[in-house]
Amino acid sequence: MIVRQLQEAEFSERRVVTENWESVRLLLKSDGMGFSLHVTIIYPNTITPMCYQNHLEAVLCIEGEGEVEDMDQDTVHPIKPGTLYALDRHDRHILRARTKMRMVCVFNPPLLGKEVHDKHGAYPLQAEEIRA
Repeated sequence: MIVRQLQEAEFSERRVVTENWESVRLLLKSDGMGFSLHVTIIYPNTITPMCYQNHLEAVLCIEGEGEVEDMDQDTVHPIKPGTLYALDRHDRHILRARTKMRMVCVFNPPLLGKEVHDKHGAYPLQAEEIRA
């Protein structure tokens, strides 16, 4: 059984911070679950283009408001607490945060730990694993 406290992980190597967001990676590939689980804060008034070429992602908003734009379908979906979106086709998308947004994110395949978006808005498949 794996038991972790979000409040403790926020002060460990499991916390990754960028210009637009910060993410606490509670489950990683090294945990052997077949997916990774993150609690991510999207900073207010940010615009983040992404396209996870190597991963599938499901996102549940639990705090804040914004929108996600599907670049391939030319559609915009409002996001508020309780909204789930799943990037099941490696969808090119733009996340716009009006307020601070708290998201619970699941990735398959799981992340290793310290990944950040590359120039295409994707995470690489290989990175140095962390253990904490």
